[in-house]
Amino acid sequence: MSRSQFKNLPVTVRHDVYPAISPESYFSGSSFRDKVVLVVGASKGIGLSISTFYARAGAKLAIVSRSQKALDVAKSQIHLEVGSSAKPEVFSAVADVTDTNTIGEVVRKVMDKYGRLDIVVANAGTSSPWDKPFVKTDPDVDWWKTVEVNLRGVYNVAHYSLPHLEKTNGAFVAVSSMAAQINLPFASAYVVSKAALNRFIEYVSIEHPGVKSFSVHPGSIQTEMALAVLSNWESVPVDTLQLPAATILKLTDGSGRFDWLSGRFVSANWDLEEVERDWKEKIVNESLLVTRIVVD
Repeated sequence: MSRSQFKNLPVTVRHDVYPAISPESYFSGSSFRDKVVLVVGASKGIGLSISTFYARAGAKLAIVSRSQKALDVAKSQIHLEVGSSAKPEVFSAVADVTDTNTIGEVVRKVMDKYGRLDIVVANAGTSSPWDKPFVKTDPDVDWWKTVEVNLRGVYNVAHYSLPHLEKTNGAFVAVSSMAAQINLPFASAYVVSKAALNRFIEYVSIEHPGVKSFSVHPGSIQTEMALAVLSNWESVPVDTLQLPAATILKLTDGSGRFDWLSGRFVSANWDLEEVERDWKEKIVNESLLVTRIVVD
């Protein structure tokens, strides 16, 4: 399938928070009060926005990144966004997602501190520039490192967190990409890793049906990684950092409304209300939004 042949779900495309996923009721309500949320890859960009939304909704946070300095800055930013009167509880830990034992230790520390785990967001990701064929890149530093971070990293987080999420009937969210559905020249490492990630989330749902699991495309956002990957990124429609944060809040609010999307790929650009109204029956009955061979 070429990029021009790619077919998206025919619903309204959203680039910012819209009424159906407005987080305001969560910020003033109790849906996430006392919930424990672990966000991996939380020090900046999409991960920081997601963490801030959960904190504003009253959740207890555990944030993870490779840099303590970056985590300290993120923690200060979260406190600033939430407000001093709310006093958000934020635990931080340094870890490389590809280090299996370290991720296991992080989850253990979160359990020691909070005693439970309700929601996990695996957001850590990477990519080398999409500017040359893969045979002209370093197989370890570029290609395989991308796959390790984007796939093995999520696996490591899932491996250690899912047993705890099963006890709370919690939610596991992996930040994926629409790139998995498109043939992009010179982007094989990133595309392969995200395509495999989507498949992995299907297996999370199959093997852990009590945990709601989602593979979420966050939108086209000018993050540091995106700008490094594509030099002409400014020509691509830009979505806000708040869009994926509000989408993920809606998917994991505990109401059960969107649990039928568990084990599936979901784009933050899709109007969720329209997806539910116009496509739910077809998606469920025909097992759509999962990896499969389709012949028109």
